[in-house]
Amino acid sequence: MELDIRTVSTAALAYYGDSVIELFVRRRLVEQGHGSSKSLNNRARRYVSAPAQAKAMERLLPHLSEEELGVFRRGRNAGHSATPKNATVAEYRSATGMEVLFGYLMLAERETRAKELFLLAFEEANDEGTI
Repeated sequence: MELDIRTVSTAALAYYGDSVIELFVRRRLVEQGHGSSKSLNNRARRYVSAPAQAKAMERLLPHLSEEELGVFRRGRNAGHSATPKNATVAEYRSATGMEVLFGYLMLAERETRAKELFLLAFEEANDEGTI
């Protein structure tokens, strides 16, 4: 069965995109040589928290195509019923938009572009290793 990416719900794209970002982060941390679970989990927070992802999206926005920007906005503007304690509503919405974008890119079989955007989003950590 072939998937029509345009029919995938925003919630499903965010769900999948969250795991995509998590895998990119985990690979980067392992490649950097962080071995203990405590160290890995502490460092992962720099990437996967809503505030960190919102800041990353600010860096990404100038690099997005019109299509990618539309996907991000679709995710950012989707209805949100809850907000984590450690994030503002704006940060949470932006982070959701990022997750939707990464889920969309991977389901559209554009992994190279997703990796490129991940590197741009978290460029301050690029000198420590690659994904």
